[in-house]
Amino acid sequence: MNRKLWSIGLLLVFAAELAVLFFYAAKDTGGRQESVMVNEVVQAVQADWNAMEYHQSQTGLDYVVLDNSGNIRFKTKEGLSESLNEAVIHRDTILDLEVDGVHTGKLIVYNNTDQIQKQQKQKTIFLLLAILLVQNSICIAYMIYTKRTIVRPFCKLKGFAERVAGGNLDIPLEMDRRNLFGAFTESFDIMRAELKKARLAEAKANASKKELVAKLSHDIKTPVASIKAASEVGAALADNEKIRENYTQIIHKADQINTLISNLFTATLEELQQLAVTPTDIESDRVRNLLENADYLHRAELPEISACLLYADPLRLQQVFDNIFANSYKYADTKVKVTAAREGSYFTIALEDYGGGVPVEELPLLKEKFWRGSNAREIDGAGLGLYISDYFIKEMKGELVVENGACGLKVSVILPLSGKEL
Repeated sequence: MNRKLWSIGLLLVFAAELAVLFFYAAKDTGGRQESVMVNEVVQAVQADWNAMEYHQSQTGLDYVVLDNSGNIRFKTKEGLSESLNEAVIHRDTILDLEVDGVHTGKLIVYNNTDQIQKQQKQKTIFLLLAILLVQNSICIAYMIYTKRTIVRPFCKLKGFAERVAGGNLDIPLEMDRRNLFGAFTESFDIMRAELKKARLAEAKANASKKELVAKLSHDIKTPVASIKAASEVGAALADNEKIRENYTQIIHKADQINTLISNLFTATLEELQQLAVTPTDIESDRVRNLLENADYLHRAELPEISACLLYADPLRLQQVFDNIFANSYKYADTKVKVTAAREGSYFTIALEDYGGGVPVEELPLLKEKFWRGSNAREIDGAGLGLYISDYFIKEMKGELVVENGACGLKVSVILPLSGKEL
């Protein structure tokens, strides 16, 4: 149901409420009795005056018949006014009775105005309550509809934006074309895919540059080594101190060139320092939400997590879980077993797939920068996921352990507990 139908429904309910209120306000509640029915009672009583024992009420009115002495000749029920004083106090209708032109008594017609008003009020209240119930039901249904079609998609977009801002471009944005933002979210996911392509192209370009640096360093070191060796021989054979000093200076410059080449390699390892990691105290139940967000294919059964305080950066920890799940999806393509346990002053979250693991000789290399395993030949990637994850966990004073488990590759995220208590 779209917003137009919701609006029309609310307007109709509101119009019904106004109609009931106007009807109730315009209705004459003075309680005037029906004159036709009263006249019928008068005629019937006068006709039966001489045989009142056989008289029967033919209307819905209640009344009492008195003779000139105040004696009761007839009454429809008990509890009615039985004297003129009582009738006046109760505001009953009092009429004279005449038979053959002779005044024979009084007719007291019971004033049931209060009862009628009470019944009318009850009916009005029940009607208004029913209308309000319908209106509230429509409002609640509209709130649920709005939450499902507007609020939830925006919450997903918020989490998606945080991941993109954190550099995670592997997890797609879940889309539902039935809601109002289906095409909108699809555009965001297209943007993610394009950014991922650009990131991969950039990583390949960086890798090519590093290969070029490695080749140049090798090519440079070879002649430098030759120059240094020749200089050392020349210095040893020189019989002149000036010539020996010149050879020594060449040797020092060759060593300086080697140092500069080594620094060129180590400088590439300093890039991670630009990624800020700010750990803080977080509740352990938040870890479950991070795991749910990372498991976008819903292949993991998440365990119950005991309550405690962890020392971690939620944004970076989300990136770690994202990388682990993304690797599992790409390389193993199986379900993921997740366990969580508190061990001393640390809390361990272990994620294991069912892909059979990796060769033992490759395990120490999985956390190296730009290194990819033998099973990654046909799969896109830059070889940075576990390297970055390992850096993040170390900055949180924890440890990332990669090993072969019973069924497949097992990655354990070990985080320190906070010094505070819940």
